[in-house]
Amino acid sequence: MGVGEQGQQRDVLAFYALVGFAAVMYAVPGEWIPALAPLRLALLTSGLAAGLMALRRLGRAEPLYFDGARGLALLGFSALAFASVAWSVHPELTRFTGIELLKLTAIYLTIINVITSGRRLALMCGAMVLGSIVTSIGVIDWYRTGVDMVEGFRSRWVGVYADPNHMAMNMALVVPLAVAFLARKESGWLMRVLCALAAVLSVVAIVLSHSRGGFIGLSVAMGVWAIREKRRIQAVVVGGLLALGLVLFAPKSFWQRNETVTSFHQDASAMGRVYAWQVASRISLDKPLLGVGAGGFRFAWPLYAPPEARQAYVAHNIFLDVIGELGFVGLALFLVFAGGATGGAFAASKDAQMGWLARALAASMAGYLVCDLFSGYILSAHLYVLFGLAASAQRIAQAREETALVVQRMPAADKSAAAWEGSGHAA
Repeated sequence: MGVGEQGQQRDVLAFYALVGFAAVMYAVPGEWIPALAPLRLALLTSGLAAGLMALRRLGRAEPLYFDGARGLALLGFSALAFASVAWSVHPELTRFTGIELLKLTAIYLTIINVITSGRRLALMCGAMVLGSIVTSIGVIDWYRTGVDMVEGFRSRWVGVYADPNHMAMNMALVVPLAVAFLARKESGWLMRVLCALAAVLSVVAIVLSHSRGGFIGLSVAMGVWAIREKRRIQAVVVGGLLALGLVLFAPKSFWQRNETVTSFHQDASAMGRVYAWQVASRISLDKPLLGVGAGGFRFAWPLYAPPEARQAYVAHNIFLDVIGELGFVGLALFLVFAGGATGGAFAASKDAQMGWLARALAASMAGYLVCDLFSGYILSAHLYVLFGLAASAQRIAQAREETALVVQRMPAADKSAAAWEGSGHAA
């Protein structure tokens, strides 16, 4: 039985829990509805999905799929982070970081074991797109009312979206997914309207964040999607409309902040990144193999920062963050994981049935990794969900290709029977 067939018959409850987690990850209702805060809905839905998936396999004595080299690399990366308590500059924070990273690894493993059909992949991506509408409205409303903005003009929202840069990169992630649903003729009219709304609101939220990295990541993501999309004219039209809206409606402060890229030495935020990268470089020279311990970058700052850099920052680059906290051993493991997932999305883009969504995932990953060069976060649920969906897309595409090869080798009578039996596969 292929992975697509298995996807229709097992882990149904775990799948719906995952869809709930995808929506909660963006809508974060517990952050703005006080009555829901004690429920910890993100932990509840993700834990329920992982638990149901594990119980299903234990009950049926079915093996757990670990996703080959990239999955094992992620497990090794998580284990290294937890083990770094032994040499960390801040053991308590490292222990917390290691536990959180193990949770995110569990989410990744749950996704690749449960998202086993094209239909499930589309529903999961659709839940993220629709959930992002809530986030965008929150960001826009905060900007409209002038609530608690960073530097007096940079909008943000609640929870994980309280950092404008983090918010922007997570909103850039959903734009290619939204426009892929919008451009697909098979999408229902209501879904297309909602996805168009989600794409527009996400771009507005990114603009109001004034995040330079988020804007660059969005531009890269949409460029990759337009280049790889088979309906080139349609892709160019959609991208052109988004760009036109950006030019017409972006506030003057957005363009002024982006112009500071050429004079970064006069910008405190940009110089904070420069200092952070210097700290990462000095840590790598002092502790090249294992770093200062997971989560320890800011606490190692006084030991490695230049005298003029009095304020401690995060690394502002996920790869330098990994080098600083877990050394080149950690970086090697992370690159195998990230590179394998990214390559998986691009490989799945060739699939005849699912390529439209895989191309959007590949574009999202390209944009997200560019954002990671400016505002990387090891403990980002969005990263592990996105990479898990990309890995699932490749697995589904490979299973469909293997099934097609088997059918091609069958005698004519057996091919007819196989086509009849497989007619119910989720797309």
